[in-house]
Amino acid sequence: MDKLHLMTVFVAVAEEEGFAAAARRLAMSPPAVTRAIAALEARLSVKLLNRSTRFVRVTEAGQRYLEDARRIIADVEAADEATAGINAEPRGHLVVTAPVMFGKIFVMPGIVEYLQRYPAMDVSALFLDRVVNLLEEGIDVGVRIGELPDSSMKAIRVGQIRRVLCASPAYLQQHGTPVSPDELSRHSIIAATGVTPMVEWRFSHAGQNMAVKVKPRLTVSSNDAAIEASLAGLGISRMLSYQVDGCFEDGRLCRLMQDYETAPLPVHVVHRESRYASGKVRSFVDLIVAQLREKMVRH
Repeated sequence: MDKLHLMTVFVAVAEEEGFAAAARRLAMSPPAVTRAIAALEARLSVKLLNRSTRFVRVTEAGQRYLEDARRIIADVEAADEATAGINAEPRGHLVVTAPVMFGKIFVMPGIVEYLQRYPAMDVSALFLDRVVNLLEEGIDVGVRIGELPDSSMKAIRVGQIRRVLCASPAYLQQHGTPVSPDELSRHSIIAATGVTPMVEWRFSHAGQNMAVKVKPRLTVSSNDAAIEASLAGLGISRMLSYQVDGCFEDGRLCRLMQDYETAPLPVHVVHRESRYASGKVRSFVDLIVAQLREKMVRH
């Protein structure tokens, strides 16, 4: 069998975690998928998948091969696109990831415009409040908030955001407005684990960095819930600026202790580099970078 075909079948089985699901994805029969995997393992003399009656998982060797297979398939697809012509309309499947609220507010409008502009494309959007490994999870483009570690990824900076303290006017009227971090111990604290998992808030003032441990009265697992609790007057929360800028503008929340805010966090669009410029990735990155830079100027 053709090596590229075997790789494609293996990637589908690994990502779908099952032979039947991979067969449906590839429009193949389950026996044909099984034969392809058996042929690939025989050719490599390595077990790539652990099978049981309930699930299929890649082995350690299979995980390494999966990463290489994804890269090779992506390079072949990109080479085909380059040969077809740089102006050829993008077609195929694109996987995009971003933090949950950032994706909802900023990235989703770009995805919708992209799909309207290129009818031969389809997109899977994974909005998750965790760091996603683009290579291991088969993702084409991601949005990262914060400093980037060294990697082989291509990164394009599109803006910056800040961590901000906020509370409702009603809460501040009743409990007073803190003017320094050491006053937070006397206040009701709302902690969103997606933003402050250690419940230790860092500040910077006059060139000095400091960390303050806070004891939350309410701990929630989503930023949306923390914002709602703040709006309801329960206490002080710490969010990312883009999440609450609208609430500052209309007066529903007040921004606290701006003189103690830490340095802004950069926002990047990242994608896997290839020897060839993938038309579908290039066209999406160009669109989303332009949109984010325009929108982030206002945040």
